[in-house]
Amino acid sequence: MTNDSSATPPPGDDLPVDPASAADCKGDAELSNPLAGENVEDPSPTLEAALERYQLETPPEAIEPLKAYCALLWEWNLKLNLTRHTDYDKFVSRDLLDVLQLASVLNEGEEVLDVGSGGGVPGIPLAIVRPDLRVSLCESIGKKAKVLGEMTNALEIQVPVFHGRAEVVLDDFSFDSLAARAVGPLWKMLHWFQGRWHTIGRLLAIKGPSWPEERGEARHRGYMHEVDLRKLVEYPRPGADGQSVILQLTQKGR
Repeated sequence: MTNDSSATPPPGDDLPVDPASAADCKGDAELSNPLAGENVEDPSPTLEAALERYQLETPPEAIEPLKAYCALLWEWNLKLNLTRHTDYDKFVSRDLLDVLQLASVLNEGEEVLDVGSGGGVPGIPLAIVRPDLRVSLCESIGKKAKVLGEMTNALEIQVPVFHGRAEVVLDDFSFDSLAARAVGPLWKMLHWFQGRWHTIGRLLAIKGPSWPEERGEARHRGYMHEVDLRKLVEYPRPGADGQSVILQLTQKGR
């Protein structure tokens, strides 16, 4: 994270540390569903079992921190509604699947901003499985930003949390990559970041199988003329038609 001025991250709204006293707010939208069409009658009792079920691998040293993150997230979720993925099967097959694919396209030591982090995905698991990265979180809803700060402190990971809109954060800070998952259609993201490409190396958008339609709408609205789009990764969603992708958007001529 490069600071282009003396600005510091603005504080979040006051929120008690005790999840039982937190106020409710709107949850995050879901993206890919690798379980669609698949009836899991015997939920995985542990993270290790879910990883084996979906044939995903993480660094051995990441297992316990990921468990701790899930425990914190699900505890806060009782009152704040941060996620719908409240068991290991859903966490692994939907959230961690995307995180590991994202991790595969990031260079060592990159500065990454998770845009609209919500409950912390992809940013917090990304920081756990790739500790070489310098990950920051950005969340516009104050209560969620406060909880993100509580979770990163409890996990003892160096992940700054910005309370505010990403385009405002980019007025003062620059990043190698922005990571965006379930925050809006392509045209809307390109609208947000117009005029700020000098502080963005690239935008990495995690999208489902309808991404070509989103690209078409962005082109129709005139937002594609200044960017290059490249599909970096395409991966299956078990039990569902179509595939998820990671799209890279960069400013033309850079």
